[in-house]
Amino acid sequence: MAVWQRVASEEELQPDTPFATRIGEAQLAIIRLADGIFAVNDVCSHEYALLSEGFCEDGKLECPLHQACFDIRTGQALSAPATTAIATYPVKCENGDVFVMI
Repeated sequence: MAVWQRVASEEELQPDTPFATRIGEAQLAIIRLADGIFAVNDVCSHEYALLSEGFCEDGKLECPLHQACFDIRTGQALSAPATTAIATYPVKCENGDVFVMI
């Protein structure tokens, strides 16, 4: 059953800076963009690397290992060598806290 899980306070999230966290077995990267806060799977779909250790710019998250890029809003793979999207998760903010539904 999917439930909302608190992952951070809004104050902890810096713009365009991935924030790594876990909910159970799920490794997540939480990213604050100008138009909202987004949650994606933190593991690159091409080869194991943590996307939260990568570079974020213009709504894209770049893998630190082979520079594959993903759309933060949709999870879509935008460049090789990745061809498979990463999972995205619903996010909500309440009273300064950030929650993700897993």
